[in-house]
Amino acid sequence: MKKFMDNDFILSSETAKTLYHNNASKMPIFDYHCHLPAVEIAQDKKYENLTQMWLYHDHYKWRAMRSFGIDEKYITGNATDFEKFYEFAKMMPYLIGNPIYHWSHLELKRYFNVDETLSEKTAKDIWEKCNREIVENKLTAKRLIKMSNVVYIGTTDDPVDDLVYHKLISEDKNFECEVRPTFRPDKALKIQSKDFKDYIEVLGKTEGVKIKDYETLTKVLEKRLNYFVDHGCNITDHSLERVYFDPSTKEEVSNIFVKVLEGKEIDSKEAQKYTTFTLIELGKMYSERNMVMQLHIGALRNNNTRMFNLVGVDAGFDSIDDGEIAYSLSKLLDSLDIENKLPKTILYCLNPKDNEVLGTMIGNFQGGQVAGKVQFGSGWWFNDQKDGMERQLMALSQLGLISKFVGMLTDSRSFLSFTRHEYFRRILCNYIGTLVENGEYPCDLDILGEIVQDICYNNAKKYFQK
Repeated sequence: MKKFMDNDFILSSETAKTLYHNNASKMPIFDYHCHLPAVEIAQDKKYENLTQMWLYHDHYKWRAMRSFGIDEKYITGNATDFEKFYEFAKMMPYLIGNPIYHWSHLELKRYFNVDETLSEKTAKDIWEKCNREIVENKLTAKRLIKMSNVVYIGTTDDPVDDLVYHKLISEDKNFECEVRPTFRPDKALKIQSKDFKDYIEVLGKTEGVKIKDYETLTKVLEKRLNYFVDHGCNITDHSLERVYFDPSTKEEVSNIFVKVLEGKEIDSKEAQKYTTFTLIELGKMYSERNMVMQLHIGALRNNNTRMFNLVGVDAGFDSIDDGEIAYSLSKLLDSLDIENKLPKTILYCLNPKDNEVLGTMIGNFQGGQVAGKVQFGSGWWFNDQKDGMERQLMALSQLGLISKFVGMLTDSRSFLSFTRHEYFRRILCNYIGTLVENGEYPCDLDILGEIVQDICYNNAKKYFQK
């Protein structure tokens, strides 16, 4: 029986161990997509205790705590920080098979030098030890980034953001990690949202205009995109709960847009026409600026109306959608490619049933002398656990070119989540090591080491360069 989470955790063969320890573990982290607040990096956020680091914004842990029967008071409510931590600790031994068990213990080990497993029995000692580490080692936001060997962070930002904190970060000559904004204009595309009109008004104010028509909207979005580019942005992101392709004319879309501004109702088909046309227009802008477009597909959000009204968005009440994506996604990408204006694109699926869809879809639109121009993104959200990542790696390697994969990202709001790169790297090395051990690939450690280092860091570094 192997010891829990030793140096060879997840590494089941000698080849896997060699690849991880000699290659993967040494590479810096290029975290090109996350939800870390730039303000917390700029102000070098300080923490009073482990709960503030661990539980304040972690909807993964919140979901598990609710499933364990823990009262909402100890999750998003007004319980003390220690009470929240203690309730979480009581649940920990019962998380067998859940990635939270691995993530949490990796975080305890890497940032706080805690080797004990967390439980009700060890909660108080671990709480006190971690809190001492926070104070004595000054575990602030920037310190945690440096400890993790992170050289690049791509935050996620709305077009109305003034990016003042990104500017402050870039001016800190003692902080070596690049922190760049990502342009995410989702609110400008969700035309049936009840807040859409209010958002369009705020968007216009960023450029000192009142948006009264579609032409003005696209001009403002382009100005905001240029503003982001001027502040180092090279990545964009879109959340597509469902993938629609409903072609239309600019005149028709303009009428739909004005109709909504006038307070009139539109149907789902009109909304799909607006979204399709606008997303294609944005894609062309991205291509002209040599940007990377990310499409996150398949989240079914805010399922629990009662809890949404109580605690709001991003609180652990989202799940996997099961909509069909292949035809509409193909048409969407092709409508850009036919004009040779498809930007570098990363496709993520939340539903693992779509792994093979994306694994084959990316091959339709490669080329342009860009290695891996269209990427099948890493196991995302509910898939960033061991099985989910293994399935993504298998689909990509069997249907595409895993050697050109841009690798892992945290997609997280926590400064402790960089250990997910270690988790991914161990899984990656174990997957490749198994192929070698089974005689399915020669044991050429030079090329294997190169492939591993490329996936862990080099491919992303090259892919996201302008």
